[in-house]
Amino acid sequence: MTFEQFIATRLPGLLRHAVVLTGDRELAQDVVQEVLARAQVKWRQIAKADSPDAYVRRMIVNEYLSWRRSWAVRNVRAVGERLDAIGDARATERDHAQTVVDADALWARLATLPRKQRAVLVLRYYEQLDDIAIADLLDCAPATVRSNASKALKNLRLSSEQQTRVHEKELT
Repeated sequence: MTFEQFIATRLPGLLRHAVVLTGDRELAQDVVQEVLARAQVKWRQIAKADSPDAYVRRMIVNEYLSWRRSWAVRNVRAVGERLDAIGDARATERDHAQTVVDADALWARLATLPRKQRAVLVLRYYEQLDDIAIADLLDCAPATVRSNASKALKNLRLSSEQQTRVHEKELT
């Protein structure tokens, strides 16, 4: 498979993967563009890998984890509409407005997580990878993946409980 063929077939999936990781379509495009520029230079080596797609996805995760621009650290806005616009296959047939509100609330809570914890949750629940595959992608032990997932879910639950308390106070 040539680099051009790879891009023609895999680019939409790579962009979705990056959007879910970053929470921002423009940042995702920047990350994917940077990765693809590097991948093109060493495409012969990548094409020989068992799974070029997995290799490039790992490059995207690594690029996301090492992204150092301060504006990208916690800049998540109206992601629900962006995910819907790129055709998220997991969308339900609920009310569109409620779907966007729920997605934005989730992204706001995800934005508070450290990058590695967010990456673990995305790889586990969006990409549906097991702990061993995630550990391989992140170059860490499976126990570290489980620890990061546990901490991330605990933080999300605490964040959700805090939002519920604030909402209840507003209603009274």
